[in-house]
Amino acid sequence: MKMDKSVQKTLIVMAGIVAVLLIGILTYSNFSSANTVTGNGQATIKAVPDLIGVYFSVDTTGTTSADATSKNSDIVDKLVLNLMKQGIDRDRIQTTGFNVYPDYDYSNQNPVLKGYKATHSITVQLSTSDSGKIGDVIDAGVSAGAGISYINFELSQSKQNEYKAQALKAATEDAKIKATAITQGLGKTLGRLVSITDNSFNYYPWPLYQSRDMGVGGGVSGAEAKAATTSIVPGEQEVSASVTAVYKIR
Repeated sequence: MKMDKSVQKTLIVMAGIVAVLLIGILTYSNFSSANTVTGNGQATIKAVPDLIGVYFSVDTTGTTSADATSKNSDIVDKLVLNLMKQGIDRDRIQTTGFNVYPDYDYSNQNPVLKGYKATHSITVQLSTSDSGKIGDVIDAGVSAGAGISYINFELSQSKQNEYKAQALKAATEDAKIKATAITQGLGKTLGRLVSITDNSFNYYPWPLYQSRDMGVGGGVSGAEAKAATTSIVPGEQEVSASVTAVYKIR
């Protein structure tokens, strides 16, 4: 069936219009991108930790999963009780992980089930103003049968938000300075902001101590941990941020 000539003409005209529009969009896009400048801003600021995190591990074994879990719960209950006796508020003691899994002997060709293991991770958060209590916290955990995994200087969430705002503001200013310098070098003027992207805010806890044996019973003695945290003073640490800002060029 032949298409009516008027319909053919209409389709040809429409195709031409679409082609012109596409060429215009591509031309504008290329022109637009060719008339922008990108500034990559970085900033590093000093931050003072306001928390000390003490991380305990409670590892137990049993013939059944229930047996391993029961033994683990006994140690955790004693740990919490000991800490509260030292004046640590209950909301400062948090469970960060718990797991029960089968324990196999792989020394032979066919694995043999030996029993079950239960692992419980407990975090105690202290204000840096209470750093003198670290020794008591370590003793409370060790006497309960817990191991010490690591101890860190940290930032509370409110402090993270505060320093994040400062670092991102400084990084944004750095991006604009760089974009302005590039534009002036071209003999042009920096125009309006087209877009800005938050690339990262880097913050990691600052370690004070980490057990050399992270397995069952690692660091149970607590002597190394206490020695590593004697007379600690939270000094300034660094956090960083970066942004990417795109500006028009006039």
